[in-house]
Amino acid sequence: MLKIPRTIKILGWVSFFTDVSSEMILPILPLFLKKVLQSTMTSIGIIEGVAEATASLLKVASGWWSDRVNRRKPFVLSGYGLSTLVKPLLALTTSWTQVLGIRFLDRVGKGIRTSPRDALIADSAVQAQRGRSFGFHRMMDTMGAIVGTFIAFCLLAWKIEAYRMVFALSAVPGAVAVALILLFLREKTTEKPLNLNPTPKTNFFKFKFGHQFYFLIGIMVVFTFANISYAFFILRANDLGITAYLIPIIYMVYNLVYAALAMPFGSLSDKWGRANVLLTGIFMMGLLMLGFSLATTVIHAWLLFLFYGAISAVIETIPRAMVSDLVGSEHRASALGMYHTLVGLAALPASFVFGLIWQKLGAQVAFQYGAILCAIAFLGLFLYRRKY
Repeated sequence: MLKIPRTIKILGWVSFFTDVSSEMILPILPLFLKKVLQSTMTSIGIIEGVAEATASLLKVASGWWSDRVNRRKPFVLSGYGLSTLVKPLLALTTSWTQVLGIRFLDRVGKGIRTSPRDALIADSAVQAQRGRSFGFHRMMDTMGAIVGTFIAFCLLAWKIEAYRMVFALSAVPGAVAVALILLFLREKTTEKPLNLNPTPKTNFFKFKFGHQFYFLIGIMVVFTFANISYAFFILRANDLGITAYLIPIIYMVYNLVYAALAMPFGSLSDKWGRANVLLTGIFMMGLLMLGFSLATTVIHAWLLFLFYGAISAVIETIPRAMVSDLVGSEHRASALGMYHTLVGLAALPASFVFGLIWQKLGAQVAFQYGAILCAIAFLGLFLYRRKY
């Protein structure tokens, strides 16, 4: 078994510290919005949808530009740097629209860095180890989430509803991540000169990645309407009886399972086939949505979050490797960017619609709606699998 390349290890640690910062915030942000700022379910859906759509719009542009200038590191550095600067400003917010603005800027940073970073991971790994490499990165990312949520739990247990203090302290691990990029990340560049003038080959509107790529994108867009924001799962757990200070712990449990399984699922896709593993993940998501629809107790919430972690280990790992396999290295960041953009743009209407259904018809109907969409995506991928 080949070793994980140094570049991927460094990017793993960068993501680790970034997620310590982010996940100090994310598990408690929905509660802060609902309990402190008195936000509605629809407004929470708008915040999460806009956040993901913003990141997605920039992922294709940054990926294309990264391919065009044959550089990855500047995009990675600027993206992580912007997110680190703006996230602590949540400590000063007094309305949900201010939270929306900060989440928007944070996701701008994510949009700038994601496609070039994923392309750097793919470029640094041989194809036979690509699923394992993406799995390693997702594992490190999620280990950071575990540490971040544990820190949030400790702070809230010490001082209940100390939301603003948690937001402010998130700046520390974010700064460590940026320092790692500056000091240790090295990018191998080819002899290819910088291409400062677009040509038909690199024209943003003339990429042709093949029908398999676009079919996969279509399936994942449909699935995105079921793969809703984590915020709704947290709010559902709270409704089922998980108290505010325990929310970081249930989210940490989710991330523990995610971290433990991301690399094994990535390795499994190298051997069993990526489409087969992703098909299993979508089927599991359908069961999860039904489970949250029918859940009535605190125990149900804990068990479902364990299951949610296993599903995320598949959904957040395998599609990146699939896209990387389908496109050559010259346009890989652009393809990853297009994938992230089209799937992420679907998150805005998806989160809005889900939040609206919850607000008007209740949580049970909303999660049943998600289960139906999972069934549609499952059928599409089942047909696609024969072509992959």
